[in-house]
Amino acid sequence: QVQLVESGGGLVQTGGSLRLSCVARGSIFKLSTMYWYRQTPGKERELVANITYGGTVSYADSVKGRFTISRDNYRNAVSLQMSSLKPEDTAVYYCHFSGLWGQGIQVTVSS
Repeated sequence: QVQLVESGGGLVQTGGSLRLSCVARGSIFKLSTMYWYRQTPGKERELVANITYGGTVSYADSVKGRFTISRDNYRNAVSLQMSSLKPEDTAVYYCHFSGLWGQGIQVTVSS
């Protein structure tokens, strides 16, 4: 069974940085656009960033200039480098591609 496995979350102070990673274990559709979403309690899941197979990226306005999405097509992996973190970035982050979702990973930014 194919799974997306996330790593790299945790607790960081305002202004700090974290790097999230997500790797597919198993065979996937390699041409898939890869996404990062986030969700806080009581709110809809929000698209944070996405990257196409060819490397075209798009970001939510709230993270532009602070987050960077990248992918490794050989390893079937996607990463999200998060800098200048703010308390409002606190959420569970999910990777999504090839019709699959990661398990979710908590990011907490303390003020």
